[in-house]
Amino acid sequence: MTVKSALCLLTVLVILSIAAGIDDKCGACNAVAEEIELGLSSEKPRNHLDMRHRLDSKGQREGKLIDYRVSELRVVELLDGLCEKMQDYTLREIDSTKQEWVKVHDWDNITDKQEARAYSKVISTYCGRLLEETEDELADLIKKGSVEVGGVSKVLCEELSNHCSPKSGSHQPGSNSHGDVDGEL
Repeated sequence: MTVKSALCLLTVLVILSIAAGIDDKCGACNAVAEEIELGLSSEKPRNHLDMRHRLDSKGQREGKLIDYRVSELRVVELLDGLCEKMQDYTLREIDSTKQEWVKVHDWDNITDKQEARAYSKVISTYCGRLLEETEDELADLIKKGSVEVGGVSKVLCEELSNHCSPKSGSHQPGSNSHGDVDGEL
């Protein structure tokens, strides 16, 4: 094994160990929920999906109209690419005991880019595992209209994944759920 391949293997193992041991699952879950809320809030009004593509023996269109808000297409559009978008997040230290997941708008303002990118991979991996565990239930709730802007964190992080305690209302001690930082990072 060459030195280069050994370093690559070591880097992969470090990232995987960090991903497996995410300390603040509640904060990470809230960051994922924030990204879903961004998707929900930026949705444009859509018409019903017209699935009447067949003609019956009388020449009338057969099939049904599906309300976009309860369609599988809406779920796919909300969740598809979500974990790739999480690569825009990193962990920011508030003080020596607290950290928060933040969306980075300008990677040039990050002092330790390598560490920040490693954390972005960590939350992206976490997002994949979270969706793997909760996707079916989350999709059903989105189609039923139970997931709305302002309530994603409660549904995803408290009810479906149990990564946050319902008693605290948002997250576990020692973390801030998420932040949006323009100039700082």
